[in-house]
Amino acid sequence: MEGSSLSPLLTAFFILFFQFSACMSSSSAAQTNTDYIKTSCLATTYPQLCYDSLSIYANKIQTSPKRLATTALSVAISSARSTLVSMKQLSKTHGLKPREAGAMKDCVEEVADSVDELHKSIGEMGHAGGPDFEFRMSNIQTWVSAALTDENTCTEGFAGRAMNGSLKTTVQRHINKVARLTSNALALVNKYASTHTPTSP
Repeated sequence: MEGSSLSPLLTAFFILFFQFSACMSSSSAAQTNTDYIKTSCLATTYPQLCYDSLSIYANKIQTSPKRLATTALSVAISSARSTLVSMKQLSKTHGLKPREAGAMKDCVEEVADSVDELHKSIGEMGHAGGPDFEFRMSNIQTWVSAALTDENTCTEGFAGRAMNGSLKTTVQRHINKVARLTSNALALVNKYASTHTPTSP
């Protein structure tokens, strides 16, 4: 009776042990992934924003510099698309002064260009590798840099005290966020380009 009752207990013990071990292993891997993101984000201008926006994708990114850069680009383009919608809505605000209307028109075009450039960058990242790695990364760096320039140019149209007001404040808030995300993405793209070799995974 003792032997027959002991066997199920041992079986249950080993099941619980392996489940615990698997859980600890998974927890350790997750910690490694988030630590990798936090360390990598130190290379960006806005490390806290970088970590906050990317750590939720830790399981997807793991410790891959390519997936990290690609995810950062995806986060940036998502913000850029949202910003574009907001800029289009703001451009239709009734009662805009002529200078405000002109600045908003330019801003919509610039953010739209930014979305297009980030979209091309993500597509090119999917092909980065092999003998043309440096060429493709150069394209990506050029496009992301251009996207950042377009975003910053948007706020230049609101320069001067004459443009002060709620519209300017709202535009700056939206643009500052997407520009910082794009800046972080560019830093991670540059980091990937500088440390990666064509034979790396």
